[in-house]
Order: sequence, then C-alpha cells, then structure tokens
Amino acid sequence: MTTKQKMSDYIVYVDESGDHSLISIDPEYPVFVLAFCIFHKKHYAEAVVPALTHFKFSHFGHDMQVLHEHDIRKEKNGFNFANRKARHAFMAELGSIIDKHNFIIISVAIDKTKLAKQYQAPDNPYHIALKFCMERLYYFLKEKRQQHLTTHVVVENRGKKEDSELELEFRRIRDRNNAHQLSYPFELVFADKKTNSIGLQLADLVARPIGLKVIRPNQENKAFEVLEKKLYSKNGREGAGTGYSGYGLKCFP
Repeated sequence: MTTKQKMSDYIVYVDESGDHSLISIDPEYPVFVLAFCIFHKKHYAEAVVPALTHFKFSHFGHDMQVLHEHDIRKEKNGFNFANRKARHAFMAELGSIIDKHNFIIISVAIDKTKLAKQYQAPDNPYHIALKFCMERLYYFLKEKRQQHLTTHVVVENRGKKEDSELELEFRRIRDRNNAHQLSYPFELVFADKKTNSIGLQLADLVARPIGLKVIRPNQENKAFEVLEKKLYSKNGREGAGTGYSGYGLKCFP
C-alpha cells in the first residue's frame, strides 16, 4: 500500500459525454468529450462535499439522490420539477455552488466526423482523449511540484470488457507511452455506478456543456460560462477564463 507521504494533494474524477463509436455518429452531437476534474483533497473534503450534501438535503430531503446531468435535463429519476421557475431555481443554485468552489478542469473534445475522415484506421476516441488528459494532468502536477507523488484518477465502471480495455490503455500511457516519455505516478480507481460520489457527479455535470460549446460555439451556454473559469490555463490563475485552448480544452483533430 502506498504510504501517506507519497500521496499528492490532488484527486481526479473523470466522466465523459457522447459515445466513442465511429461507425454510427449522431449528427446532433458528433463529439466525444472526456473531462478530468481535479480537486485539492482538503478543499474537496471540507467544502465541496458538504456543500453538495446540504444542497441534496435541501431539495430532496436525503443525500442518496445522484446528480446526473442526463436525468436533470430529461427531468426524470427524481428530477420532477413543478414548473420552469422551480427548475431554473434548482439549476441556478447548483450552478452557484459549482461556481463558488475551486477545482480545475482538463477536457478533450474529439470531433468524431473529422477523425473518421482524416485517419484510415483511427484510434478509439476515448483512448486519444485519455492520453491528452493524462499528459495535461502531468503538466498541472508539475506546476504544483507534485509530479512525483501518487495521484488517483477515479472513473466509473462501464462494463467488464470496457474496463479491461481502459485499464490496459491507462497503464500503457502511464508507462512512458506519452509526450514526456515518462512514467506517470497515476493510479486508476474504478467506482461502481451506484457509488454516490460527489466528485464523479460533478464530472458528469461538466462534460456535456463543454461538448455543446465545441459543437455550437455561438449558442448561449450558461453552464459553460461557469465552467470556463475552471479550465486549466497556461497562465494559471491569472489566465482563468482565457488561455485554456489546448490546455484545459483541447479539440482534436
């Protein structure tokens, strides 16, 4: 077991939006988005988790409700709003909590149509996005001087075959098959779909607004306006909301 002294101060929660199939591409959403949400463990445990827990108690009376973007959007599985005003108030409060609390987003959007056209035998979009995200996670940790410490990357189970493929690709990228040709001290953690993880729920809420911004950049996107300030920037905190192209948001190809 890794000793406490070798752990980094950060934890990463991962989710995606869209599927990674290149055979059947949805013309309304032709992208695959992978999002890494990076939290400082102390802030996550002492501020983020309590804030979302109180939010759940306030709206549902219990903290077992999972904040799932698809369910909120489709108003199902517990998200049955009385009217538009109630839905707007719910979303505004949730957006305010996300806006208030600190975390960093590293995301990659794969244009599947372009990928299929430009490459004769394109790689799995998930694997492409994973590599870019892991490389940028290393940049971030290096800035924090924690690149030599173990950082855990938490993903949701997707199925035995998919999980095995993901773990293999994760280890391949981690063990020098990356832009730095270094061994990253990253550890993959699988979470059951029933796990009520605040970090995974926030990652789920992040991915689709980023995808919609890439597809329709001129369309109003209030969720992205909140998230934009959290995208990893080459200029650090001074560059919040700018300088994230290729860093906190990479589009490929």
